[in-house]
Amino acid sequence: MTAAMANKKYNAVKLLIIGLLISINAQLIHAQHSLAEQEVITLSKKKWQWMADKKADTLANLFHEKSVFVHMGGAWGKDQEVNVIRNGGIHYKKADIHEVSVNIIDHTAILLNTITLLAVVGGNEVTNPFTVTEVYVKENNSWKLASLSFTRMLTPSGSQEKK
Repeated sequence: MTAAMANKKYNAVKLLIIGLLISINAQLIHAQHSLAEQEVITLSKKKWQWMADKKADTLANLFHEKSVFVHMGGAWGKDQEVNVIRNGGIHYKKADIHEVSVNIIDHTAILLNTITLLAVVGGNEVTNPFTVTEVYVKENNSWKLASLSFTRMLTPSGSQEKK
């Protein structure tokens, strides 16, 4: 074998190894990203259960100090949301999650839920279809809920269902 042939063979092997390393690295990055997405989805599901169970102190720990909450009846910050849950102003009895997606941008996760929410509001039990936008920020290796916004979806009748 000539030196030129050996050099070509060496370069081909080198390119193959570089290609494999790039492929492995891309798969690891994707796996890490998927792991972070799953972590946020799991946290969101836990949050719905904590809301149903009125675990105000647990939720207060999850909510970022500067968090905002947008409801059909108004918008407010962390303290008022925790108090609304603690005092039963809104009792999030059950969130049936139909679809969920999450996008992570640096240290921010944007989660969209399509849900049917059974809640007690002002003493009335109501069921509403919502798309809920949840924004989480990662601080000190933990996710904090920075924003929770409810967008009521139109039903075929266009009216709120009561149970």
